[in-house]
Amino acid sequence: MSPSRMLLLVGGLSLATLGMLYGLHYALFAEHQTLDRMGGSLAQAFSQAAGRNLQPAYNSVDAYASTKFDYVRQVDLHSHWIGLSMLLIVLGAAFDGVAFSERGKLWIAAVLTVGSFVFPLGVILQTLSHGAAYASVLAILGSAVVTAGLAAVAWGFGRSGQ
Repeated sequence: MSPSRMLLLVGGLSLATLGMLYGLHYALFAEHQTLDRMGGSLAQAFSQAAGRNLQPAYNSVDAYASTKFDYVRQVDLHSHWIGLSMLLIVLGAAFDGVAFSERGKLWIAAVLTVGSFVFPLGVILQTLSHGAAYASVLAILGSAVVTAGLAAVAWGFGRSGQ
């Protein structure tokens, strides 16, 4: 098996394992508390609004939005790592059809593997500090790296048909 295929397959299996373990940890230790906070914030907001206490109602809606922001990113991390891992595994199975040198294919495999780890990592770092530029930049950079790697793979598959 070529080193590039091995990198994609091992990287994909590693990301799948990481994503599943993170999802299991989140489901067991954090998800139910998060959903309870979301529901409680909404119930409190409606109750406060019904009592014409608008500022506390706004604060409760803000608390809901903040919790929902974190919840969505926690779920995104888990699902993106697993989805990208499946992509790496499928590409690894067919990577011999990419018409580049082994060194070129190894670079593409490395770009795809690193980008597939960095993109979801940037997403989860957004929960540490809402609106933090470094987290958004990391997520954007990771997704751009994956996109560039996929474009290179598409180009390589296109070249092999000539």
